[in-house]
Amino acid sequence: MGRYTGPSNRLARREGVNLMLKPVRDETGKNPLEREYKNYPPGMHPFRRGKSSAYGVRLREKQKVKRHYGLLDKQFMRYYAQAEKSTKNTGIALLELLERRLDNAVYKSRLIAGRRGARQAIVHGHILVNGRKVDRPSYLIEVGDVITIHPRERSQNYSRAQMAILEGVPNPPAQGWLEVDVAKLTAKVVALPAREDVLIPVEEQMIVEFCSR
Repeated sequence: MGRYTGPSNRLARREGVNLMLKPVRDETGKNPLEREYKNYPPGMHPFRRGKSSAYGVRLREKQKVKRHYGLLDKQFMRYYAQAEKSTKNTGIALLELLERRLDNAVYKSRLIAGRRGARQAIVHGHILVNGRKVDRPSYLIEVGDVITIHPRERSQNYSRAQMAILEGVPNPPAQGWLEVDVAKLTAKVVALPAREDVLIPVEEQMIVEFCSR
């Protein structure tokens, strides 16, 4: 199955949480979760659904994180397998790995508007890491990495136009693990992201219980 290309806010409605898939739209008050219009799960007869089972609650936590980072199931489970090998708590290690994705770092540096936009910019070759083009959104950043916009005029203009869209938008907030130079369109990784840097409410232990069943 390919990547989901339907309405982004439908996913947020299903999880009942603002997944920050459209940061600019969210700030204009158009997110259906913050209004009386469609602030309920999608589908027919949503109000007739019964209480979720223990399995369903854990599934929703996993789906929430997967959709927030824009992953497929296979990709998510690869990160989970990697987190299981860590000496840290598996749930925390999983979230820290997801935060280290290049598309997440570009999104949180505010050099490009939105996580989906960051992924597109990377694939189209607008992003350099330590002076080299990296076209894989899943690339894991390390401390000391310098993320820059390609020096060609087209990429520079594209990034500045994206940053203009984010003016007055507080999400995503400034990140302590990134040093961003707006003038030079660069972001340096000064520390690895931690569990506290995840922007949505997550019960990571439920994800571990779901994936290890």
